[in-house]
Amino acid sequence: MSLQAYKTAATRAESPRELEYRLFGQVTRALMHAATVPAEDIATRIDALDWNRRLWSTLATDCSDPDNSLNDPLKAQIISISLFVSRHSSAVMRGEEDFEPLIDINRMVMQGLAPTAEAA
Repeated sequence: MSLQAYKTAATRAESPRELEYRLFGQVTRALMHAATVPAEDIATRIDALDWNRRLWSTLATDCSDPDNSLNDPLKAQIISISLFVSRHSSAVMRGEEDFEPLIDINRMVMQGLAPTAEAA
């Protein structure tokens, strides 16, 4: 079986929660790496910040869908975090803030998405 076929099969076997966990992990690793590169490495920093901003923007857009089944307070919190992520990302690019709050937020979300012993 080819590597691509294996990846496709693995992706199909993931639950939406597992997929979100994996995506947050990838984005968070990109942010952690970007935090370690020199400020002159604009491309790495922008790519990680943009990927994270797009992830949160997608979540906020999904929360604004009337068919979204999450409760209203949770949807409002996700939208609020998305707005913070956008503002903070701009501040990081201007050199006014650092990556840590963005990394911390993503890690907290990952803790909530992490598989539990009961589910395994």
